[in-house]
Amino acid sequence: MLTILFLFSIYYFKLMTEDKTKDQGDSEYKPEKEKEEISEEEKAVWGVRGKKYGIYLFVIALAGWTLASYDYNLLVLAMPNVAAALHLSSALVGVLGTLISLLAIFVPMILGGLMDVYGRRLMWMIALAVAATCTGFTAIVQNFAELAIVRMLASSFGLSELGISITIVNESLGPKVRGWLYSWVQGGWPLGVFLASAVYLAFIGFGWRMVFLIGVIPLVVVAIGRYYIKDPVRFENLSKIRKLIKSGVPLEEIQKKEEYRVDLEEVKKSSIRQIFATPGYVRSQLLKVMLAWFFYASSWMLTNVYISYFLSHYYGWNPSYIATLLLISGGIGFFFYPLGGFFGEKIGRRNVLAITAALTPIFAALFLLTVKAILIASIIYFFLYQWTNGTWSGAGYAYWGESFPTRVRGTIMGFLTGWFNTSTFIGGLIFSVLAALIVNPTWVWIILAVGLSAGELTILLAKNIKPGQLLEDIAI
Repeated sequence: MLTILFLFSIYYFKLMTEDKTKDQGDSEYKPEKEKEEISEEEKAVWGVRGKKYGIYLFVIALAGWTLASYDYNLLVLAMPNVAAALHLSSALVGVLGTLISLLAIFVPMILGGLMDVYGRRLMWMIALAVAATCTGFTAIVQNFAELAIVRMLASSFGLSELGISITIVNESLGPKVRGWLYSWVQGGWPLGVFLASAVYLAFIGFGWRMVFLIGVIPLVVVAIGRYYIKDPVRFENLSKIRKLIKSGVPLEEIQKKEEYRVDLEEVKKSSIRQIFATPGYVRSQLLKVMLAWFFYASSWMLTNVYISYFLSHYYGWNPSYIATLLLISGGIGFFFYPLGGFFGEKIGRRNVLAITAALTPIFAALFLLTVKAILIASIIYFFLYQWTNGTWSGAGYAYWGESFPTRVRGTIMGFLTGWFNTSTFIGGLIFSVLAALIVNPTWVWIILAVGLSAGELTILLAKNIKPGQLLEDIAI
């Protein structure tokens, strides 16, 4: 069904991009300038290329992030079957997870830097193409080494989708409801979990290799769909400016030609120098965002990733009950992503993050106090899940995108994606160390779920950005 939707989206866009100004009695098309102009109101929502293109971009972005989650979670679901077939020990399964996590730090950073050089569209296509290819190759692996290589590449390129999607969508859409629209894209993660579960349950009877073969189909369809995506006009403007500077055109002349404002002195430098060697807003904002996301991502590991093990091992909760709780929380949780995006448009995305940061440790503490009263604890956990997923992500990643100028946005989005993966890796290490050294699980929860999540309040140090602004009015 999802594949049919994506094929229809491609067909729809091809139809919508055909020139319909052709005269009935003439074989020639009307001149470009006579085409219907896009209204300012339409541009304010969907961007300068109009509603039809904006909707298509939105569908492709949502599909891409859904499938990044889908690809990642296919391995999570099929891992017991894969391990049994390839005779992998628990230690090797652990090593595989570590290798995937480590590569997922560096690949997004590399692709982010390349985005600012070769364009957003090309990196977007490459990321999903590699993920799709390696997902297919997973079906024919014969040993641990082959499995490690293809899954490291599939997961790291798939997770790179986050930074690339943030960049291309936020640069393309208009300022009016940019954050709210992107929050729906972020909701693709729980959709991917459901899709992976459906494919696994439908095809595992034919063997785990068939699961991964079938898994390639929607990935390929979306990768093809990206052929019709264009680089944002903002990036095209930036590329034109760089060529003019390289040609020796005076900056005064360039200022007259730029469609979007750019810091012409800074753009002469490499992206890395612009970010880290130049004191000022960009570097300061980046460090503040990094600090808040470290606390968020590291504490998220216990409340979301290790939660099933934690509750079943230490408190005797039934694993099937925990799975049901997570399924309900994730399913309903899809709507908390646009909810976070909606409030971000009303009170500002940083303020939504701050409110979420205040609620998370409170609900984490309440959960610990009621953990033996399973029904009450389950209700509390449902909301804790939403604060640590939908409301934070629904506002947070649009905040990433609007915080930085176009000239370095790709590099920073890739860097922050890698930083997120670094922080989750550190959070996993902290949990492992605490679980080994501390017998009392109460202290493990207090340190990770309550203490680290309270650190998310450092987001208050970052800039409060008024919603509805052009990106160039925030930072150039």
